[in-house]
Amino acid sequence: MIDKPLFAGVMVLLTLSLVMSYSLSVYTVLHFNYADFHFFLRQSMAIFIGFMSMVILSKLEPDVWFSRIGMALFILFFTLMVVMQFLPSSLVNAVGGAKRWIHLGPMSLAPVEFFKVGFVFFLAWSFSRKLLNKSKMGFWEEIQTFTPYLFVFLIAVLIIAVFQKDLGQVVVLGGTLMVMFLFIGSSLKFFFMLLSGVFSAFVGLIFFAPHRMARIKSWWGTVQDNILSLFPFESVQALRIEVAGNKEPYQISNSLNAIHNGGIWGEGLGNGQFKLGYLSEVHTDFILAGITEELGFIGLTLVTLTILFIVFRIFKIAAKVKNPMYYLFSVGVGLLIALAFVLNSYGVSGITPIKGIAVPFLSYGGSHIWAACVAVGMVLMVSKKVPRDSEGRIL
Repeated sequence: MIDKPLFAGVMVLLTLSLVMSYSLSVYTVLHFNYADFHFFLRQSMAIFIGFMSMVILSKLEPDVWFSRIGMALFILFFTLMVVMQFLPSSLVNAVGGAKRWIHLGPMSLAPVEFFKVGFVFFLAWSFSRKLLNKSKMGFWEEIQTFTPYLFVFLIAVLIIAVFQKDLGQVVVLGGTLMVMFLFIGSSLKFFFMLLSGVFSAFVGLIFFAPHRMARIKSWWGTVQDNILSLFPFESVQALRIEVAGNKEPYQISNSLNAIHNGGIWGEGLGNGQFKLGYLSEVHTDFILAGITEELGFIGLTLVTLTILFIVFRIFKIAAKVKNPMYYLFSVGVGLLIALAFVLNSYGVSGITPIKGIAVPFLSYGGSHIWAACVAVGMVLMVSKKVPRDSEGRIL
C-alpha cells in the first residue's frame, strides 16, 4: 500500500497550481495576445503527465525498478546537460548566454530538474554500498572518502552555474549533499570545513558573474537600511550603495506590496492587483506573492503547512523503511523540496537575493512539475516497503 496522505498532499498543491496558473497569468495572456486558457492548458498537460508518472511509478516493485529508474535519471539527464551546450539553436535557445531548456516542438525540457532527482539517487545508491557500514572515520579518511562525491558535484556546478548560469539549483544540490553527508556519519569538523569551501566557491561564482553581482547589489539595496542601522560605526556606513534605476528592488518591492495587500483573508481569487503588470513572473517564481495577495495570509499558511506535511510524510517513510538506499533517497527528496521552498519564499520576501527557484508542485512550468512528481512517485514506490497496521497506518 502506498502512502496515501503523501499522495493527497501533492494533489492538493497540484490542484492549487492549476487554479493559480489561470488566475495569475491574466496580464501575460493579454499582453502577449495569448488565448485565455493558454497557461491553464499547458499547466494541465504538465500536471497530467506528472500525475500519470507518479501513479505508474508508485505501482512498480521497488526491488526491481527503483535502481534502474534512478540510475537512468542520473546518467540520461547528466548527459543531456552536457550535450545541450553543443546542440543547435533550433533545439536549444540561449537566453542571456545560458542554455537551460531543450525545445521539442511545443514542449520545453529543463534537464537540471530531473538531474537533481538522479543526483540524489546516485548519492543514496553509492552511500548505501560504500559508506553506511564503515566504522568511524578520521578527518583525513573522510576527505579521501568524500572527495569523489565532491568531484561529481563540482562537475555539476560547472555545468549548472557556469554554462546554464543557474546558481539557485547549485545551492539546492549543495545543501542536499552536505546534509546527506551528515546523515551517513560525517564529522562536524568535516562539515564545517566543507561549508567554508562552499561559501568561498559561492562568493567566487558571484564575483566572476556580473549578472549575479547585480542581483546581490539589488538585494542589498533593499535591506541595507535595516541592517546598517544596527551598527553605529561610521566605517560600516561605507557599505551603503546607490541602487537608483535598478530593476530588482522594484520587483521585490511589488512582491512585498502584493503580500501586504493580501492581508489576512486576501483580495479574493482572481482579484489580485499586482499581477496586472506590476509583478512579472507572478505565476512562476513569484507565485507565493500572488497566492498571498488573492488568498491572504490564511492561504499562504495552508500552502506552507501542506509543504511541511509532504516533507514530514517523506521523512517518516525514510525513518521506517529498512533498506538504506531507500532511506537515503527519501531523505534527499525531502531535502530537495524543503530547500527549494525555503529559497523561493526567502527570495520573494526579500530576505535573500532571488534565485529563480520554482515552488515545488506550485509554480507554472512543466519540467519542475514533472520531475517533482517523478521524485514523489519513487518515494511512493518505496513507501510500499514500510510496515503498516491493518488500517494502513505506518507502524
